[in-house]
Amino acid sequence: MPELAEVETVRKSLKDRILNKKIKDIEVRYNKIIENNISYFKEKLIGKSFIDIKRKGKYLIFETKDNYMISHLRMEGKYYIKNINEPYEKHEHIIFKFDDFHLRYHDTRKFGRMHLIEKDELNVFFKEVGPDANSDVDSKYLYDKLHRSNYPIKTLLLDQSIIAGLGNIYVDEVLFDSNISPFRKGKDISIKDCENILSSSKKILDKAIECKGCTIRSYTSSLGVYGEYQNYLCVHTKDKCKCSKCSSIIEKDSIGGRSTYYCPNCQK
Repeated sequence: MPELAEVETVRKSLKDRILNKKIKDIEVRYNKIIENNISYFKEKLIGKSFIDIKRKGKYLIFETKDNYMISHLRMEGKYYIKNINEPYEKHEHIIFKFDDFHLRYHDTRKFGRMHLIEKDELNVFFKEVGPDANSDVDSKYLYDKLHRSNYPIKTLLLDQSIIAGLGNIYVDEVLFDSNISPFRKGKDISIKDCENILSSSKKILDKAIECKGCTIRSYTSSLGVYGEYQNYLCVHTKDKCKCSKCSSIIEKDSIGGRSTYYCPNCQK
């Protein structure tokens, strides 16, 4: 699943290519991706232009003069720019047609969603999404969200209402960098631990953005951009490898149904 760094890479890639170009038509080939009435969605966007692309956590926010189109890529969503005469691929479900190119939304599993809202609805839409994990989050804010919970810290950091943008890959990396066991409960996390988590989150995500995210398994960023942060991963997918800090063997377990990688010595 694309996480904050990958979504930020998509945002930057698209922003360089599609802003201020008029949408001539929209072809919807799989209705469930659009959470609005399809006719309303088309009416509000056809003839308009995207004037900016923002991001909140794992959400892309396409801005027009009057609306925001919120796009969540979920597991395998991707955007591609293609020639207007290029044949459609099987999993290209939403086609934004411009004068001389198409912006095509591709999603093998069809889990991604698009939602068109009025501009004054933005804060309401994101009312249950926490601050970005690489923003200037206060450690007391994070402590207040964690310290009464019996859930493992791994599960809590995946909760987008607490802190946004971290997924399975970067939570593993952040906890390793912070020397915190993914099994520790929220109620056992101190203010100092919260400071370390936030510091590690910012450091790791900023580096991942610089590297254009991770390209592993089925995920690559849009427009043929391949990330390189997978070359810097310390624990995620590294089970049975030696820890880069202490040479202990990295272990793999499951927490809340999510594969979890950690060093049993460094993350006690």
